[in-house]
Amino acid sequence: PAFRLFQREFLLGYLPALAADWLQGPLLFQLLQSRGFLRSQIAALYSCGFASNVAFGLVSGVFVDRLGRKKSCVLSSGLCSVSCLLQLSQDFLALAAGRVLAGVGTSLLFSAFESWYIHEHLERHDFPAEWIPNTFSRVALWNSGLAVAAGLVAELVAEGLGLGPVAPFLVAIPFLALSGIFAGKNWDENYGKSRSCSKACGEGLRGLLSDPRVLLLGLVQALVESILLIFAFLWTPVLEPHGIPLGIAFSGFTAASATGSALFRRGVTGRLRLQPL
Repeated sequence: PAFRLFQREFLLGYLPALAADWLQGPLLFQLLQSRGFLRSQIAALYSCGFASNVAFGLVSGVFVDRLGRKKSCVLSSGLCSVSCLLQLSQDFLALAAGRVLAGVGTSLLFSAFESWYIHEHLERHDFPAEWIPNTFSRVALWNSGLAVAAGLVAELVAEGLGLGPVAPFLVAIPFLALSGIFAGKNWDENYGKSRSCSKACGEGLRGLLSDPRVLLLGLVQALVESILLIFAFLWTPVLEPHGIPLGIAFSGFTAASATGSALFRRGVTGRLRLQPL
């Protein structure tokens, strides 16, 4: 019972932030296009978000450990909220700043929350390490459902209610506020080891180069991520001329992704016992 209570408190803080992150995906290109920007300018705005995510990702671990993981979770919600508000602007620089903040906030979203949970699970509550996958399997299941729902909600508020492509960003703000407030009030603070950024990056680089399999895995993952980012930019201008509802298309993509993940897990752990190469 104590573990279930702790797990529920983590999910109540984490899942609203994930829902808000998904809400910002379906209509971003359409929003920027509605502001009158050229395709090249939209590409530059996308690149601002991707670049800030990559750049901050190099130091996010050290930053989160020093600032505190709970504070970092709250900061992630705050940065993403400001980014959503900046989408109301017509100014290119304001929108670029919004994409930069979104990149940093997303980097924190996918590092601080999980780091906080693992430390609390093992160090403060002393639960068995074997129980950690149970929590993250629940996160994965909920995350898939939230992704599908986000596309439908985005389509409803933008087209069904006629509020335009900025509406999903405004809908995301209450979810971010809920996540930040819940974490700030109900979670305990924890910290990681105090390390310099250069030392942490050096350790990571040595670990990467010490095993060719790790380096190969990193290269494959980088190529896959680059394909996904290109797809994230191109799918809207490809589908929009055909009158396909973008929110519903987004839900279809995420549902297909969730189905693929479920089939993979079933293939690896089920009767077939398939092994990844």
